[in-house]
Amino acid sequence: ESSVLFFPCVGIDEMEEFYHHRLGLSVFQKKGKSIIFDTGYGYLGFVEYEDGRPLATGMCISFNCENREAVDRVYRALAEPDGGDGMTIPRRHPQFLVYSFFLKDPNGYTVEFQKMENE
Repeated sequence: ESSVLFFPCVGIDEMEEFYHHRLGLSVFQKKGKSIIFDTGYGYLGFVEYEDGRPLATGMCISFNCENREAVDRVYRALAEPDGGDGMTIPRRHPQFLVYSFFLKDPNGYTVEFQKMENE
């Protein structure tokens, strides 16, 4: 079994550029004003709805990494070309047992790469 999470968006092509070309997710399906990416553990979809619904503010799309080194590797790969996108540096979260960094996608959704820790 797997799951699909759909988020409203503006600009399917920009979302494809970010999630496929920059983050490296495979495109599972692209039809009209929707695109679905395969995360390896489920699917992440974006749809340009025509009913005027707002973006899903306050959401965080988080990708779990194998270890801290993997978080740092992804950070270096994404920071190399231009950084930007509100990217933070990897660090241990002061409140949660997580080592992570954040950046913003073209629609302003927060994207996190993290390693959840036990202590």
